[in-house]
Amino acid sequence: MPTNADILTLTQWLSPAYPVGGFAYSHGLEWEIECGAVGTVAEVGSWITDVIQHGSGHSDCVFLAAAYRAETPEKLGEIDRTARAFCASSERLSETVLLGDAFCTVTSDVWALDLSKLTYPVAIGHAAAAQKLPLGLTAQMFLQAFLANLVACATRLVPLGQTDAQRLIRDLTPMCQRIANEAIETGLNELSSTAFLSDIASMKHETQYSRIFRT
Repeated sequence: MPTNADILTLTQWLSPAYPVGGFAYSHGLEWEIECGAVGTVAEVGSWITDVIQHGSGHSDCVFLAAAYRAETPEKLGEIDRTARAFCASSERLSETVLLGDAFCTVTSDVWALDLSKLTYPVAIGHAAAAQKLPLGLTAQMFLQAFLANLVACATRLVPLGQTDAQRLIRDLTPMCQRIANEAIETGLNELSSTAFLSDIASMKHETQYSRIFRT
């Protein structure tokens, strides 16, 4: 069972206040809203659901779990290289690399961990193992933080009201728990991603003329 200290540590790492700059990334959602494909609460919920179930939400949890279980630096490096190669666009790669760099820098300094520069989910999985935090809870809270960040983007861009935004997070949180539990039992040889419109959106965003977010 997770201890109170485990929960509070993960809450700190995955809080919007943790200085990784996650608020700067929309994960392609900005393009979807710009082109009119997403414009209502229901459409935001559907888009986020697809990304978490079939796209990078699920695959990043697989990488997190693999990094958590990595027994050697060589294996960890192999997982990190796979995570980089699995990014479908240059912006998606930039997002996971820069978030990972920031997470490694801060977490190494504060918790005295030896974290090299890793992609974001790999860094969190490796740090959680080093701190002996529960894998299942880490994966669930990682996905809920991802969900909350995307909803925050939509709150600014659609725009959504604060009540609708919080209701959406509440409604999609059980899905995050389910997908996280599935992902941590999935091996790297079973990796897949079928959220193609999300990948295309991240490519389109690279040349979007007017934008707020970095991805």
